[in-house]
Amino acid sequence: MGTRRGLGIHLIFVCVFLVANKYSCFGVGNVSLACSQKERLALLKFKGSVEDTSGMLSSWVGEYCCLWEGIHCDSLTGTVDSLNLRANYYYDWGDAGYLVGNEVNSSLAELRHLKYLDLSWNDLHGSRIPEFIGSFKQLRYLNLSYAGFQGIIPPHIGNLSNLKVLDLSWNGELMSDDMSWTFGLPSLEHLDLSWVDLGGAKNMDMVLYNLPSLKELSLCGCRLSNVHLGPFFNSSRILANIKHLDLGSNSFKGPLPGFFRNMTSLEFLDLSNYDIRLSWNFANLLNMIPSSLSELHLSLCGLDKTFLSSAHFNISMLSNIQHLDLSWNSIEGIFPSVFSNMSSLRVLDLSRNMLHSSVPIMANLLELDLSVNQFKNIEDVGIWRQCHLKTLAAYGNPFEIERIDPPQNVSECSQYALERLDLSGCLNGTIPEAFGRLTNLRHLDLSMSSLTGPIPESLGRLRFLEVLDLHDNQLNGSIPESFGNLAALESLYLQSNHLTGPIPTSLGRLVSLQAIRLSSNLLNGTIPVSIGQLAKLKYLDISDNSLEGVVSEAHFANLSMLEHLDASSNTKLAFNVSREWIPPFQLYGLDLSSCNLTNGLPQWLRNQFLLSELVLSNASISGPLPRWLRKMPVIDFLDLSHNKLSGPLTNLPEIGLALILANNIFNESIPRSLCRWTHLEYLDLSRNRLTGKIPKCLQNLKLLETMIFSSNLLSGVIPSYIANNHSSLYWLTLNGNNFTGEIPQGLGNLRALRVLDVGDNQLFGNIPHWIGEKLTNLMVLKLHRNNFTGEIPESLCKMSKLQILDVAHNNFTGISQDLLGQMGVCK
Repeated sequence: MGTRRGLGIHLIFVCVFLVANKYSCFGVGNVSLACSQKERLALLKFKGSVEDTSGMLSSWVGEYCCLWEGIHCDSLTGTVDSLNLRANYYYDWGDAGYLVGNEVNSSLAELRHLKYLDLSWNDLHGSRIPEFIGSFKQLRYLNLSYAGFQGIIPPHIGNLSNLKVLDLSWNGELMSDDMSWTFGLPSLEHLDLSWVDLGGAKNMDMVLYNLPSLKELSLCGCRLSNVHLGPFFNSSRILANIKHLDLGSNSFKGPLPGFFRNMTSLEFLDLSNYDIRLSWNFANLLNMIPSSLSELHLSLCGLDKTFLSSAHFNISMLSNIQHLDLSWNSIEGIFPSVFSNMSSLRVLDLSRNMLHSSVPIMANLLELDLSVNQFKNIEDVGIWRQCHLKTLAAYGNPFEIERIDPPQNVSECSQYALERLDLSGCLNGTIPEAFGRLTNLRHLDLSMSSLTGPIPESLGRLRFLEVLDLHDNQLNGSIPESFGNLAALESLYLQSNHLTGPIPTSLGRLVSLQAIRLSSNLLNGTIPVSIGQLAKLKYLDISDNSLEGVVSEAHFANLSMLEHLDASSNTKLAFNVSREWIPPFQLYGLDLSSCNLTNGLPQWLRNQFLLSELVLSNASISGPLPRWLRKMPVIDFLDLSHNKLSGPLTNLPEIGLALILANNIFNESIPRSLCRWTHLEYLDLSRNRLTGKIPKCLQNLKLLETMIFSSNLLSGVIPSYIANNHSSLYWLTLNGNNFTGEIPQGLGNLRALRVLDVGDNQLFGNIPHWIGEKLTNLMVLKLHRNNFTGEIPESLCKMSKLQILDVAHNNFTGISQDLLGQMGVCK
């Protein structure tokens, strides 16, 4: 015992010693917690060079940079060897976590030992790929896709001799004029240059001939033509080891090159958008396909049913094809029988053609896409006959009959393998009870149709269901209590229907739920406290209903993952939480407009550090803005309109894109602090009691598109500097104030202006003729209730886009009736 105790103390001492020296214990190797000072400062400089409103880099604080999010360090040397800053997108829920910058900061050049670098899906504002990336001699993985790069690919990338993966795809205006830099990448296995302009590039043979290790090559949408392939039509040495080849959406014409048949390892081939209008081209294509090919994409190739006849379609040439994509072609009429004989086929995509006849049973097929065809009878797509099918998509077909149940004369399956069913945008009638027999379903989408009647209780039997989407129909009745049995459910979309009754308490049992959308229904009653037990819930939208009662802390007890909450437009719903309450979540978006927040601006908001959107309009909030509000992080969209907020605007937080404070009783002057928000696009301070002049510093808001200052007590002349640097301004309303003087000529610089309203002020002088000459995009011009004199200039008649002109209640003289008749827009 003593020996063991001594050994234990010894291990504790060693661990304490290692931690004290910034190394971990009991790990795989000795992972350094603190990278070098030089690397840490380099990372912090990079952090300071980008905008990070979503908090991607929020962990980048302190000394221990190897523990920062996206950073990995070598277990022996402690140097940074991986930088993974791939942005995170949640398209379904509106989240967008990405970095914004004007360039990749040169400080990253200090990370000399990088083996992995991923900056994909960020917004680098059309900057160029930095040359210093070529100095990362140990780099094995480089992903700069979807990052907004433009210009010429720097040849310095050719210095990365250890690189195995290179992805520069989907960068809008990225191009290459010479591909010789690829000669320096002998280890490259994966190269994706999709939608990079290679139309003018020399030395394409470097890509097709001198990359011996290449296994995956994607050149989709690169503006390639036969010229780039001409010298290598029958070469036996091109891409000898290639397994994945994407040449889709280029400009190839005529016969295909003979080198395809020599690619004996080829498994994936995409020739989408290759114009096959001559049948011998298609036959030639089939003859070129190596027997190793398992996946073939021929979308948008101009194929019709004649190409699929036995005369042109030699089925033996495709004996090993498992995945066939013939979408976006012109295949019409009867379903081609040739597919029934392709026993190896597992995935078939015939979407966006013109098929309309019954689909035969294909016992080995697992995935079938028949979306956007001409099927009129739902039983023709085989929903009740394809027993082994796992995925069926048939959305966007013009189904005419209301019956969705299996017909009596169709032999049904004893068990269905179907896991994913998409019939959105094409159904009417009621949801059949028979859907409850599809017990393997994971994803059911019947959205955006004309379905009526109640939701059947039988759907509660789909115990594997992960996504249920019934939004935008005309369903009525209550939400079935049986939904509480859907233990695997992650997303529930029932918005935009006519559902009534309360939210079922049983939903609180669905521990896997991540998203609930019940908005725009007729739901009533109170919100069940059981909702607060959904620990994985990220998105909750119960807006635009008739819910009532009090929402308390208990409703949020375990919602630690909640990111978006929308309970707006429930006028009988009140939020009542204690002032000391600290929520378990960090929200990105909150909308409680048209609810009752009787205790004023919620104190718990001061603990929300990731808020990007905050909407509390018409929420019965009164009093001055609290001091803690200005200490909050940047909020992109803030709407506090239609309340009874008062006092000065001195406690506002920094706003990123839009500020709406209309219909309150704010007073004093427009604060100069607004001028620091240089990314502001929308500013509405209308219907308050603001006084003084328009601050000159507002000209700093160069991105401003909408400025609404109407119905206040602003005074002085309309300053000409209001037009300085505002080339994007298209909506300017200053009506209902105490402005005097003439309309400043500087407004003529607002060439993008669509709406100009300076009515109900004390302006005088003539209507400037330059309005009709320079502001040619104006659709609305309101000059009413002022002291303008003289004549309405004829130049206004030439404003072809003008729809509303209000010049009433002024002191004009000599107005020509002919002029008024020509304008036709006078009020």
